[in-house]
Amino acid sequence: MPAVTVENFLVLPRIARPDRAVARDRLVVQVKTAPSLLEGAGFPVRRPFPGPGLSLRYTDPFLLLDHMGAVEYGPGEAKGAPWHPHRGFETVTYLMDGVMRHRDSNGGGGLISDGATQWMTAGSGILHDEMPTEELVMKGGVFHGVQLWVNLPQDKKWTPPRYQDIGAQNLVLLTSDDGASLIRLIAGDLAGHRGPGTTWTPITYAHVSISAGARLRLPWPVNFNAMVYVLVGSGTAGPPGHSVDVEEGQLALFGEGDGLTVTASEHQSSRSPTLEVLILGGQPIREPIFHWGPFVMNSHEEIVQAFEDYQKGRMGIIPATTLEPAAATDPED
Repeated sequence: MPAVTVENFLVLPRIARPDRAVARDRLVVQVKTAPSLLEGAGFPVRRPFPGPGLSLRYTDPFLLLDHMGAVEYGPGEAKGAPWHPHRGFETVTYLMDGVMRHRDSNGGGGLISDGATQWMTAGSGILHDEMPTEELVMKGGVFHGVQLWVNLPQDKKWTPPRYQDIGAQNLVLLTSDDGASLIRLIAGDLAGHRGPGTTWTPITYAHVSISAGARLRLPWPVNFNAMVYVLVGSGTAGPPGHSVDVEEGQLALFGEGDGLTVTASEHQSSRSPTLEVLILGGQPIREPIFHWGPFVMNSHEEIVQAFEDYQKGRMGIIPATTLEPAAATDPED
């Protein structure tokens, strides 16, 4: 997994474990196995939420989490998500392996690869596409990433669109108190450290590698919810004596408290010597959610308006450089 790393975790700033005498460990209240489905032009994803068995009121302010891969495409197999609209939320794509090209009608975009993040605030409305590069389509290769949808509160749903290109070198790298875990902070605050992603909604979002047999304990804001999604490997979530088993493709939802514990199994899969997890949480917005396809608003009327605005071209125009040139015509025809 080529996501950004360092040889010696001990050179990084350490996060002290919460004091058990005063901290209240969060217990796992639910484990959800992500079902598999096809997205975009037909690429496979695992989606722990939304879906049956896990209400959006528990994941608020997060709307969707798609785990893409890890998959090794053969020549001609790689697919993406062609031009489509969004309104009312933010899409956050974090790529651990492979490369993807992003373009949007606001002029944002570029290539992301190996530990980079693209953060697109759709806000009042935007068109974009996310596609494999020509080289990946022609030659094939490994692809592994995740896309997270972050809701916007009602007073921010009409904010102008924006794009953040967060390179792997910009992630804030931290380690646990014992130096056995590498924490890549993408956005939000964690024990006084702030990630590079600028958010409208208070959240914390990190990719963590936990050495085999190691236990990670983190302080966590009491006003945030908390989730751990397993990208690769196996382990447990929750404090000793109250932990539950988790493995690749499973999401653990935590209850209340101000401490978070994840433990890696002694023996990991051959794909990775470490337990790889996403740790995420945020302050719930607690507003009505009406969603249909690529639009997430606060009322049915706003969804109807979103479709009308899209159909009338009010969410932007696909840049002319993306249009196929017209076929040449023989003047004698």
